[in-house]
Amino acid sequence: MSTVISASPPLNKSPAQLSGLAHALVQSDQLQRTIAEQIQKRAAESRTSFIATLLSSGSMSAADLAHWISRTFALPMLDLDALDPARVPSGVLDPKIIKAYKVLPLIKRGNKLVVATADPADHEAEDKIKFQAQSAVDLVVVEYDKLVRWIDQSTQSASTQISALIGDDFDLDDLDDGSNEASGEKDLGADVDDAPVVRFLQKMLVDAINMRASDLHFEPFENFYRIRFRVDGELREIAQPPVAIKEKLASRIKVISRLDIAERRVPQDGRMKLRFGPERAIDFRVSTLPTIHGEKIVIRILDSSLAKMGIETLGYEPEEKERVLRAIKRPYGMVLVTGPTGSGKTVSLYSYLNLLNQPGVNISTAEDPAEINLPGVNQVNVNEKAGLNFATALRAFLRQDPDIIMVGEIRDLETADIAIKAAQTGHMVFSTVHTNDAPTTLTRLMNMGVPAFNIASSVILITAQRLARKLCPQCKTPMDIPSAALLEAGFKDSDLDGSWKPYKPGKCSSCNGSGYKGRLGIYQAMPISDEIQRIILNHGTALDIADQAKREGVRTLLESGLIKVKQGLTSLEEVLAVTNE
Repeated sequence: MSTVISASPPLNKSPAQLSGLAHALVQSDQLQRTIAEQIQKRAAESRTSFIATLLSSGSMSAADLAHWISRTFALPMLDLDALDPARVPSGVLDPKIIKAYKVLPLIKRGNKLVVATADPADHEAEDKIKFQAQSAVDLVVVEYDKLVRWIDQSTQSASTQISALIGDDFDLDDLDDGSNEASGEKDLGADVDDAPVVRFLQKMLVDAINMRASDLHFEPFENFYRIRFRVDGELREIAQPPVAIKEKLASRIKVISRLDIAERRVPQDGRMKLRFGPERAIDFRVSTLPTIHGEKIVIRILDSSLAKMGIETLGYEPEEKERVLRAIKRPYGMVLVTGPTGSGKTVSLYSYLNLLNQPGVNISTAEDPAEINLPGVNQVNVNEKAGLNFATALRAFLRQDPDIIMVGEIRDLETADIAIKAAQTGHMVFSTVHTNDAPTTLTRLMNMGVPAFNIASSVILITAQRLARKLCPQCKTPMDIPSAALLEAGFKDSDLDGSWKPYKPGKCSSCNGSGYKGRLGIYQAMPISDEIQRIILNHGTALDIADQAKREGVRTLLESGLIKVKQGLTSLEEVLAVTNE
């Protein structure tokens, strides 16, 4: 039953100093000053908030108060009953701040955080949020009773999840911070045996695989610890565990990756494996980097099943696929795949190797390091410190009776020279070069110092590629783009026949609100024709080669991407972004 507070004057003669919401209510004649002073005093004595005491007194209802605050402070109002719990971000704010100040983070985009509150006059809470989230804050008004109920439910749910993960007898806040630099390897080894840390790490790895992430980032900062996943090429914040866990988690990762857990001053690289049942195991490549607040660790997911998907699933258009298959099935020559880091070159190369991997074929690869384990292929990790570089590995391969050789990357003249000679002497050679498109790859080799006649006589196909995010099929929506804008983007008049519409990303639970789900390849497959060979021998430029390739029907990356737009697989905005147009 609510308590009604009378409007009798206070006992003290000097008026109490009203602050925040109490002062605003009195100034707008929503509450008598004497009542406001009594409520403020009672709130101080019971160590509760002014707004909670006000509502319990029956002087105003939560709905009326929220509507008045929205009008007075010129802030939007939100009904929490209409909010989807799955859309509320987790790990953005410390749960202690959420419970103490009765606030709820709603949306985190870039450097902007939208927060629900029942008391926008609480500037201390706003300052705490800004400091902890390192973001600008936009406030949204909600009803206090619904906000408290929401926070209690979310806190209970989070507690249940953590208890299920780490056990009832463990408190993450009790972990030491690992700041004692004098602790030896024996102590660190004891640290990493904590079952809760093991379960937490395993949960992060499993979650990353289920979300189709390519990388996990474990990032320590001065006042918080952040875990992010790269999903469909975009980094997403997943969790903010207590800062105290960072040393134990780093040590656990280093132990199972066979790294030196006592060494925290230099970068290290390693590998680990997680088994999913008796038939599936996923490898992870681990890289540590010492930062001023601890070791940042990035884990790359290396799923061997990606190489076994087949060339049909990579996203080639029929004519591009035909060119690639014709080239890789030739008995000798060189096929180059080009593109920036993260464009799927390794998956393409291993798809080729998987197609050619037969009992009667000897395949050897040199990589830095080998990212995908392919049974039946002899894989070598280069080790610069030990003197095993790409050139050394290539020389060794040529003494091992190879049929097919794959070199992770052609970086220098020595590697390029040996690879080209191998292609000229009866071997099929696959490799990658970091260039923007297929025509510039040929001029890049010439700039390295490779003679033009060697390039013309060995390279048979160059494939440039990019990865674009696929539109979520559940929420993608048609959009109207003016014909002039489509023509400017690269479409032809013949394309604008009204038989298709461009799509834009929507928002749904299937894609976690991003509008995209999965990625697809955009390719430029350029065979080296007789005419292109003549341009190379005459030391022609990349523009000369590109013009001839266009005459021969080779699409640019942009043109290939526009086909995906017409097919409704991705958005025009995404294609223009990944092809740098």
